[in-house]
Amino acid sequence: MEVNPNQLTNYASLLWNAVLDYSPKIISAFVILIVGIYAIRLITRLIKKIMIKRELDPTLTKFLADILIWALRILLFIAFISKLGVETSSFVAILGAMGLAVGLSLQGSLSNFAGGMLIILFKPFKVGDTIEAQGQIATVLEIQIFVTKLVTANNQTIFIPNGILSNGTIINYSTQGQRRADLTIAISYETDIKKAKEIIAEVMRSNPKVLSNPAPEVGVKNLTDNAIQLAVRPWAKNEDFGAVFSETLENCKLAFDAAGITIQPYVRESSTQN
Repeated sequence: MEVNPNQLTNYASLLWNAVLDYSPKIISAFVILIVGIYAIRLITRLIKKIMIKRELDPTLTKFLADILIWALRILLFIAFISKLGVETSSFVAILGAMGLAVGLSLQGSLSNFAGGMLIILFKPFKVGDTIEAQGQIATVLEIQIFVTKLVTANNQTIFIPNGILSNGTIINYSTQGQRRADLTIAISYETDIKKAKEIIAEVMRSNPKVLSNPAPEVGVKNLTDNAIQLAVRPWAKNEDFGAVFSETLENCKLAFDAAGITIQPYVRESSTQN
């Protein structure tokens, strides 16, 4: 098969003309892309500085910055392909359909996303707080968009989905800065109640980690078949709570031994009143 030189020349001429006609669009599209990328970086840094200056929550700052970056990237991509001559209306329709399909298939994830937004905005807890939620007592390590990362006292890492976390009961032990330990010590009916209460009160007063305001309390909690249950309630700072809890029990036992008072087995009953 012979190749006509004239046809090759015509094809080359058409190709060159197409390149000349289309090159301004390509150049301008890539100029928009490059300038847009640097503009997004500049805007993101500026917004982050503003949010940090206004002392917004770090998790909220990162989250809003991520949303802003992706929104600007999508707008830049649409502007880029539009400059190349690609019809954007059909492209936007395809994106909308894909978004709907993804949304229907990820309903659980969207629920967690909404829960994360609620936690970040209303702040029932923050990083470093000790909370009780979903049957777990742990310290908050990180509040992510879909899950909250916790660590327990025995160094176990727990991930709780934000959807169920935001819809459940949350007890924040760190908000007030101090906690009360609710202890129960049982003594026999032969024991002098006033003497036992004085010993316990002195034990709490002599512990520097026990707060004097609010004042620690000791009183009769319940009268069971075989013992008198005393409610012992020392207050402590959050960081001293564990130590005050164990030291109060230990020091009460040592003080009772020295006074010849026997601690009775504590039997938990459903009728017990706080």
